[in-house]
Amino acid sequence: MAAVDSASKETSTIALPGLGRALILAGKLQQKTADDLYRKSQANRSSFIAELTGSGAVSAYDLAHTMSASFAAPLLDLDAIDPLRLPKDLLDTKICQSYRVLVLSKRNNRLIVATADPSDQEAAEKIKFSTQMGVDWVIAEYDKLSKLVESSTASTAASMDNIIGGEFEFDEGDMGSPVEAAESNTGNDVEDAPIVKFLHKMLLDAVGMRASDLHFEPYEHQYRVRFRIDGELREIASPPIAIKDKLASRIKVISRMDISEKRVPQDGRMKLKIGPDRVIDFRVSTLPTLFGEKIVIRILDPSSARLGIEALGYDPEEKERLMHAIGRPYGMILVTGPTGSGKTVSLYTCLNILNKAGVNIATAEDPSEINLPGVNQVNVNEKAGLTFAVALKSFLRQDPDIIMVGEIRDLETADISIKAAQTGHLVLSTLHTNDAPTTLTRMRNMGIAPFNIASSVILITAQRLARRLCPLCKAPADIPHEALVEAGYTENDLDGSWVPYKAVGCSSCNNGYKGRVGIYQVMPISDEIQRIILRDGSAMDIAEQARREGVRSLRESGLHKVKQGITSLEEVLAVTNE
Repeated sequence: MAAVDSASKETSTIALPGLGRALILAGKLQQKTADDLYRKSQANRSSFIAELTGSGAVSAYDLAHTMSASFAAPLLDLDAIDPLRLPKDLLDTKICQSYRVLVLSKRNNRLIVATADPSDQEAAEKIKFSTQMGVDWVIAEYDKLSKLVESSTASTAASMDNIIGGEFEFDEGDMGSPVEAAESNTGNDVEDAPIVKFLHKMLLDAVGMRASDLHFEPYEHQYRVRFRIDGELREIASPPIAIKDKLASRIKVISRMDISEKRVPQDGRMKLKIGPDRVIDFRVSTLPTLFGEKIVIRILDPSSARLGIEALGYDPEEKERLMHAIGRPYGMILVTGPTGSGKTVSLYTCLNILNKAGVNIATAEDPSEINLPGVNQVNVNEKAGLTFAVALKSFLRQDPDIIMVGEIRDLETADISIKAAQTGHLVLSTLHTNDAPTTLTRMRNMGIAPFNIASSVILITAQRLARRLCPLCKAPADIPHEALVEAGYTENDLDGSWVPYKAVGCSSCNNGYKGRVGIYQVMPISDEIQRIILRDGSAMDIAEQARREGVRSLRESGLHKVKQGITSLEEVLAVTNE
């Protein structure tokens, strides 16, 4: 009996952490179980909360809800958090790992911090001392929090030496001159190994996240890496500022640039082999800034040109018009839209359809972005005198069937392209205009005669890229009737047979969106539109006639995508300006 009383006394004198006491008071944990787990955590030098959840005595879910109620702190489901949008460098990563905390945001002079144990005063004091800011706790489930802390602190911002490269390598054919290659493989290999691993990881991560561009940006006191994902720039890493020069030199060597020249912009290319069957091209551009060279790397994935026309998002009638046009033996097809609207992918998709053994295809680009076997591709070089106009003149002596001009920039290029279209060649090109009807007036303003425009152009496609809603988490949106009418829907459209959807966000998407879809205005040049061009009609006259012929405007095409549940109304309003 005395032995039992002694054991009870010993048990009752154990100083449990506040977490354990709160669980006992809430009836979620027995005193003896708590004492045993606390002793075990002390013996194993592990945290009490890890022993609690690991043993199954309390689930992470129950623990989070109990702590939220006991300490009157808000509860947050971390599945709704986008890790890429979490603030960087507000709190030392060692503190995050040691105390299993994660900074969610900053409000004035206070940090909003996720924790599973709001009773941990030591963690609160450490954060206050380290940041000189107050702490507001938000409760999260311990298992989800641990996973997110590990993934966040294992990023490149944590430690350059801990970065692990994948199974890929740069194409040796792109290693630059023999002198540069020798320099890059000599005495600095050991010293620069973390730089090489960091670059490899960034490129592989960008490909894996389906980014279109990587931005390496030096500033006075920080270095930032951002990816453009689905059209939005997102900060991915903040490596040490000390790596900026070595990283720039490494990229320039691989891209065949002059590593000694840091005063002027340079352009280059490199290839990355990912496994035995996949090679991805990158277009590299450097720009001297106040604090070092900013480097932007464009990912040129050849597989994007082989997606097929269905994957681009054309509606059936739009696809039929485009396929009919590219099946014509001669004439000009123009793709218009702002930079980054997917014009190149659309052109290459058409070329891929036309690319057959019996057809001679030649392209002039500045520069060539996607390598397409079977197509004769020429890079324009203004300094050497190889302009679009010079390349086009040469093409016409090369017995071409199909010609693709990267962009019509001046009257001379436009004039030669039109003559090629009038003399038995199919010509594909791009222009920077807002929509299809204004393309024709833009050509008129360049100085091209109305007759030449009417007799050569057979179809114009204007396009934009809108983010595609994630099919796993999209939810019906409650949008007022008046707002839908103001956006462009007619009363007939709002018949109750469909509902608009909104972005929500889940672990498999980016803030509710995943990938992008094209919004198109496909306008064939009909006989009536030709007559309007010949009498020098305005873009409004052409647009009204196109509407009568069933051609949707960009806004109407986007609204149709909203009806189909493909994208959100907010996204369509953002990318179409009417």
